[in-house]
Amino acid sequence: MYEYLEGTITAIKPAYIVVDVAGVGYLVRVGNPFHFLEGQEHVKVYVHQTVSDTAQTLYGFAAFEEKQLFEKLLAVSGIGAKSALAILANGDQKAIVTAINTGDVGFLTKFPGVGKKTAQQIVLDLRDKITELTTGMAVQPALSIPATQNPALDDALAALEALGYRAGDVKKTAKYLATLSVRTTDEYLSDALKRLTKP
Repeated sequence: MYEYLEGTITAIKPAYIVVDVAGVGYLVRVGNPFHFLEGQEHVKVYVHQTVSDTAQTLYGFAAFEEKQLFEKLLAVSGIGAKSALAILANGDQKAIVTAINTGDVGFLTKFPGVGKKTAQQIVLDLRDKITELTTGMAVQPALSIPATQNPALDDALAALEALGYRAGDVKKTAKYLATLSVRTTDEYLSDALKRLTKP
């Protein structure tokens, strides 16, 4: 089992990054790939590996505490890797931990794949067990919505779809993001996630 990969990021896509370690490229699925910088030297990506009958998948995190929270979420009945990544893509780990510890089911149901019953199960299983995790907090999918003339915005929208957000919600968010001044993909994605997860 891998603990982390240390190398150079050679590709950043809406659903994953590629980390080159001594000439071997590892495809690593991440919640928010644009938190990483392409060409970044000697980056350390903490990883969780899953093995099934059909695939071996690596999930990556910028901080060890993110990996720990991901693994705790996976232990909750009804939460799979895609839902856990979507929750972590929010980028505000403290807000997630606070929502769990205060029983804020409404906040948790904002994430794709998390219904009320699953949110309640997350609170039941993890409340008061994850406070310590807040100390260390950071081929292209085809869009089902029309492409814009803004590549950075297109990448952000593709990342939202890769995380599992509904096309209707992505379209509404796209209209809002298009009104903003020229920005980076990471800024678009950050604003979109805040808008999609706000109470």
